Amino acid sequence: MLKRRHFTALAGATALSAPMVARGQARWKPEKPITIYNPFAAGGVTDVHIRMLGETVSKVLGQQVIVDIKAGAAGTLAPAMLLNAKPDGQTLACMSINSLRYPHYQKTNWDPLKDFTYISGLSGYTMGIVVKSTAPWQTLEELIAAGKKEPEKYNFGTSGIGGTGQLMMIEVEQVTGAKFTHVPYKGGAEWMQALLSDQVHFLADAAQWAPFVDNGQCRILAMATEQRIAKYKDTPTLIERGINVVGQSPYGIVGPKGMPPEVVDSIYLAFKDAMGEPKVNAYLEQFLQLPWYKNPAEYRAFAEKYYVEVKPLLIKAGLAQG
Repeated sequence: MLKRRHFTALAGATALSAPMVARGQARWKPEKPITIYNPFAAGGVTDVHIRMLGETVSKVLGQQVIVDIKAGAAGTLAPAMLLNAKPDGQTLACMSINSLRYPHYQKTNWDPLKDFTYISGLSGYTMGIVVKSTAPWQTLEELIAAGKKEPEKYNFGTSGIGGTGQLMMIEVEQVTGAKFTHVPYKGGAEWMQALLSDQVHFLADAAQWAPFVDNGQCRILAMATEQRIAKYKDTPTLIERGINVVGQSPYGIVGPKGMPPEVVDSIYLAFKDAMGEPKVNAYLEQFLQLPWYKNPAEYRAFAEKYYVEVKPLLIKAGLAQG
């Protein structure tokens, strides 16, 4: 078995971080609607989540929140849009974990640690390998056997090159000797439709598939979690199958570099209020997502640590060079 590789760590995901300023302290108020760039396709879990949060944030800060889709470049296009934005709190972006990986193997005009202000951690995806209920494979072992017998014949969908789903499958291939063809999409809504319309043979990504498993349209072959998920207690993990991989992938809210602390704190507190809404947490539960509470300091500390730790994994996966 390989040494366990945590593509991301959701340690302390359920612990509510302390705010940077006291709750009774006066908050900054925006002068016009706030725009949040979303890195994934419309209709996906992230898109709906951000829009739900935006409803409460708009009430707290007194301005409309506009979610603007900027999908592409493995989920890094949205934060890249902040390079020319003023650091006044009016323009923000949802940043996926891919923005801390992408610069290691793709030339960019931005630095994830120098060009953004980290504001709030939000949530994280739970990963699995899923097929349609009509697929011939009943177990992960059967899928692996097919990928070994006919290399690259069977394809799988993920939310982008260099994403957790692809890294997860690279590890699976290295351990088992199977070989599949990767098909990247802009987000969960797209790859879910691709599976249902037989454009791909299976998915290796976040639990946007959960409702389709629940209604019988899809079947989970394995979960990429530390332990079995209570909701799907009969589904084994990759670890149980001798593939020592955990695939989790958090995301949060960032702004342009140089934002004033009082603006950062006010936005963080607004999102903290929004993340406490029961309907938001109920929505996340549908897709097996946990709250990932991180205040500005904690979120930046996570980013700085992960950015260093992930490079050896990308080198081993063949996506980056030493």
